[in-house]
Order: sequence, then structure tokens, then C-alpha cells
Amino acid sequence: MVPVLGEAPLDPAPSAETTGPAAPPPEVRRRGSGEAPMATLPKRLDGEAEPAVPRTTQAPAEPIAPPPMTELDVMLDWYPSPRHAALIVARDKGMFARRGLEVRLSTPADPNVPTKLLAASRVDLALTRQPLLHLKVDQGLPLIRVATLVDGTLAALVVRDGLRIDSPADLAGRRIGHADEDSLAVLLDTLLRPQGIKRAEVEVRGINFGPGRAISEGEVDGVIGAMRHLLPRELGDEGIATRLMRVEEYGVPLHDGLILLANRDRLNGQREAIRQLVEALEEATAWILEHPSAAWTHLLVAEPGLDTPANLAAWPDILMHLSASPAAVDHGRYARFEKFLHDAGLVERLTPVERLALDPGTF
Repeated sequence: MVPVLGEAPLDPAPSAETTGPAAPPPEVRRRGSGEAPMATLPKRLDGEAEPAVPRTTQAPAEPIAPPPMTELDVMLDWYPSPRHAALIVARDKGMFARRGLEVRLSTPADPNVPTKLLAASRVDLALTRQPLLHLKVDQGLPLIRVATLVDGTLAALVVRDGLRIDSPADLAGRRIGHADEDSLAVLLDTLLRPQGIKRAEVEVRGINFGPGRAISEGEVDGVIGAMRHLLPRELGDEGIATRLMRVEEYGVPLHDGLILLANRDRLNGQREAIRQLVEALEEATAWILEHPSAAWTHLLVAEPGLDTPANLAAWPDILMHLSASPAAVDHGRYARFEKFLHDAGLVERLTPVERLALDPGTF
């Protein structure tokens, strides 16, 4: 009988035909005074087969399958821009992937679409501005802010120079373009109200994604809600002089210029994924702020359309307003803006901050 590898050999059972005293034990040879005895193994008998050598085979270990990636569809608020740098860098440098996320970025066909698609669960997350969040929540949409990408006010009123528009008091009878709901309902109305000008006295025109073209081709005299760091420079490159009016200098409270929204009704199933995504945004922003030149080069490789003199000139301004702590919520800022809108009659009820914004690390 061949012993199993690792087990002690069994003593042979005595034969039924054996009579007389048991066989003596193997001879013991003394190695010398004080040495332990060493047993002498019995010799193999002539003709006895060589005992089989147990053999083991070990198949290569099965490769460990990577954990499944969590997919998230994120809709931008506009076509790709330097203000989207954190999302682009986090995606391309594997900061999402290392956290088990596959993040897809998409551009809306209309700047008013992202919040609607998010409320309808057609996308997982969407970018917008703080003023629009307040309006949409008041309208009953299940939206909530989960991160801030740009914590400074970006919007402005940009008018063509030479038209004798020196302040909002000169807007009566003018043609003003707008691309989104909050630019019209919040920004323009706030600029007009102290001047005693009603919106009906201004010719407002929807311009979708073409604010620069609308001014350069003379379709409008100015644009409300324009990106202050981009539009004046873009038009200047075309030889068109403009005047810029910062909305916070005319009664609009300071607010977050670019925020990430989630669908509040779906938070329970997305909590961990959102928390990981916001952590990746923080890592990406830290890298951008530490390596602004390398970050700019990366953006141009990822999105060649960003390679314009206007975007390059705007890059330092954008860096100043990138949120280094995207998860953090400025409760006072959101409460003040909500009260401002309520006092102006732009929202029907006061919504608590916790229904408007939250820190993903705390829920």
C-alpha cells in the first residue's frame, strides 16, 4: 500500500497464518556514547516493486476578475469648456477608473435640457448653475446639488460697445439675448427691477449656444448670462469691442457658477458612486492647481476645440475659481440666495438648504 503524501505509514496487520512470537523490531545501532538511537530501515526484498512516488499537479490560478465598473452618465451644461477641466482630467487620468467608475460625458443639444433629462432619470448627473437649481427645485423637480466645480459667479451682461449702454438703466428698448431660463428670470429681471424697467420693455431673444455670433452679426445688442471670462475676449479677437457688467454689482447675490446635480429620488442607489466621483474631482482639481501648465496642455489634447486665444487668456481666471473642495456646501450662500429669490417673488416658498445641496461625504 502506497502512503498518501504527508501521512505516516500504517503498521502492517498481522497475517492470520503467522504463529509464534511477533517479529522482533528493527535492529538498533548505537552511534556512540550519548547519541540517540537511529532506526535501521528494512531492506527492500529482491523482486519487490519500487514504491510509487506520489505526484501532485498544480494548475495555474484562475485570474481574478476585476470588480464591475459603475457607469455614470454626466451631462455638461454647455459644450466642453476650460471650466469643465476637473471632469476631463479625472476621466483621462484614470481617477474615476481607480474608484471603479466609468464616467461618460455628454454635451446637451440645448442648454436648458440637462436638468430636464436628470429629473426624468435619462442621465445620472448634470451640470448647471446655482440660480437654476433654486428655480427648478421650487418648480418641483427632484434635483439636489452634490458638488461645486466653480465656486465663483461667472455670468455677466455683455453689451456691444458704442451703443450708449452704460448701465442696466439703458436697457429699455434694447435687444438682449439669453441662452437659459435663469439668465432671464433671475439675472435680467434683477438688473431691470431697480431701474423701474419691466421685462416687456426689453426685446429678449433666445440665442441657444451662439452668444458671440448673435452680437457679432447684430442680432442682439447684448447677452445676459454670458461667460464673463470668455465672451468679451472672443469678440475682441474679432475686432468687436464690448462692455461688461458683473451681475453681482447690480443686486444678484454671489453664487456658485458651476455645480453638479443628482436626482434626489435616486440617491439611495447612487450614494457610494457619487461619493467616489466627487473624491475624484477633488483629486483632479488639486492636480490642476498644482500643475496649471500641464493641465492646460492636457485639455488641448483631450478637447482640441479648446485651443483658442480666448480660452488661453481665460485659463488663469478659471483657475482662480475652481473649487478645491467640491463636496463642501456653503450653507450661508445657498440660504441667502434662496431668500433673495423668495423676496423677489421668483420662488413661491423657501426651500431648506438641505433640500437644495448636500455634501456626499455626509449622507
